[in-house]
Amino acid sequence: MQNIRSIFFMLAGATVFVAMLLLTFSVTLAVGGILTVLMVGRALSMKMKPAPVRARADGKRAMRIWNDGRGTIIDL
Repeated sequence: MQNIRSIFFMLAGATVFVAMLLLTFSVTLAVGGILTVLMVGRALSMKMKPAPVRARADGKRAMRIWNDGRGTIIDL
């Protein structure tokens, strides 16, 4: 009877250990996947930002400067 009980406890302990191992592995994969998606999204959003356009005055128009409440606008 003592041997059967010790075998049962050994199998129960091994089962709990494997279950915790699988849980830890799955949570690690989930967090890694979420971080990968966020990094790819950030890289794509940084890539899609438009390049600044160089502006210069050509012609005889006067330069207009005004503030629209969100920043100063310079019309060349």
